[in-house]
Amino acid sequence: MKCLIIGGGGQLGMEWEEFCSKNSIIHKSFGSKDLDITNFASTNAILEAYLPDVVINCAAYTKVDLAEDEKEQAFLINSEAVKNLSSTCKSLNIKLVHYSTDYVFSGTSEHLDLIPEGFSEDSDTKAVNVYGVSKLEGEKAIQETSCDFLILRVSWLCGKFGNNFVKTMLKLAETRNELNVVNDQYGSPTFTENVVQNTWTLIHANEQGIFNISSEGLCTWFDFATEIFKIKGMELKVHPVTSDAFPTSAKRPNFSKLSTKKISKIESANIEEWKTGLQKLLNQLN
Repeated sequence: MKCLIIGGGGQLGMEWEEFCSKNSIIHKSFGSKDLDITNFASTNAILEAYLPDVVINCAAYTKVDLAEDEKEQAFLINSEAVKNLSSTCKSLNIKLVHYSTDYVFSGTSEHLDLIPEGFSEDSDTKAVNVYGVSKLEGEKAIQETSCDFLILRVSWLCGKFGNNFVKTMLKLAETRNELNVVNDQYGSPTFTENVVQNTWTLIHANEQGIFNISSEGLCTWFDFATEIFKIKGMELKVHPVTSDAFPTSAKRPNFSKLSTKKISKIESANIEEWKTGLQKLLNQLN
């Protein structure tokens, strides 16, 4: 199987590059400087020249707050470019693997009681910020082209590459004795190594459609931070605060847990408990 990785410079793309190299998978990886998916002609030419069996699209506009002011750019990358990519994959008979987000859901506090196991792949979508809407439009564009696709929704993504919440907390702990962390947004972290492994399982099972890939269990950002410092043995005071303590341009869902029931039914899929995934990541970062 021959893979082409788009967005290879990000934390998920770099995880894919390492996975393919370690497992002797024929692949090429392109960062944004090498392949700009908003340049449709260039993107199509690369796909036609390489003719992979699978395109793994890790490229995305992910600046959630900035997207409120850069709406056109967010939609160009997350929707229009994805539509072009899926159309080209359709015409060249290439499978498209595309990553989406928990932010396609509104996630009110009521959902915490209504669906504590999280949003399923079939739950009604309703994004509450520009970033979420742009990612949702990308999902719809892929489905409308009817290409062979996997849309994989992830939440609170963390890994050993790139920037993420875990690394931010560890960095802040170097210079601070106490931190305020939001305690009214609920979800579950997703770890890039687990994402790649489960995606590969889905590809080999020739699965199609939408799947959630996340961790088992539920936590807040405060719970997440507290567990990071607990595992690391750091004496740091973490104070729970409401979202109001950190005003942002973009509204965040209060609840964005993704249900993993569907993927758990796939043979060889491995959904970890979030604390287990965190322990593995911290070991890797050491």
